[in-house]
Amino acid sequence: MMFQKVGLSSKTEAFGLEYIDALYGYALMLTRNRSDAEDLVQETYVRALDAKDRLREDSNVKGWFFTILRNLWLNQLRKRKSEPHLVEIDGQEGGADYLSGNTPSSDEILVAKEDVEQVRFAIRQLSPEFQEVIHLREFEELSYQQIAIVLSCPTGTVMSRLGRARAKLRALLTPTWSQTASSGKDSRS
Repeated sequence: MMFQKVGLSSKTEAFGLEYIDALYGYALMLTRNRSDAEDLVQETYVRALDAKDRLREDSNVKGWFFTILRNLWLNQLRKRKSEPHLVEIDGQEGGADYLSGNTPSSDEILVAKEDVEQVRFAIRQLSPEFQEVIHLREFEELSYQQIAIVLSCPTGTVMSRLGRARAKLRALLTPTWSQTASSGKDSRS
């Protein structure tokens, strides 16, 4: 992703840059297009820099950036009058296992990759509102309150959506994992 510097001070340049990867991942999930995601993140930063002076000191800056990004995306959808498209986010394999000397066997790696693919597939089966709340909570690790701000809904709604999304995921994944266990690939119960 490439952003051009336009004569800003170093303090302004650094404002919110720690969120750029998370914002890009969220934008990519929403747009399903790298170029559109980059444009969306760039426009988010332009808007954030323009409104920086209006930001209260006690504000949650990360949530504020996500809210700006989501509102920009919703505005784009309204202009295009099209349905939202969501994209999966690549999971990260746990590096901590390698640091401690507990290197997994090739079978364990294969099973883990298959599990990740099954979860990704199951998430894609969810409605867009459930995909979004799962992404914000599980991938971006936003709090319920931060998600409520981003989605412009009460915290209780976030909690219930997340609960329903997790229940649907569990229902989608249970038959798959039960089948895997019965075929002898894995020892899940």
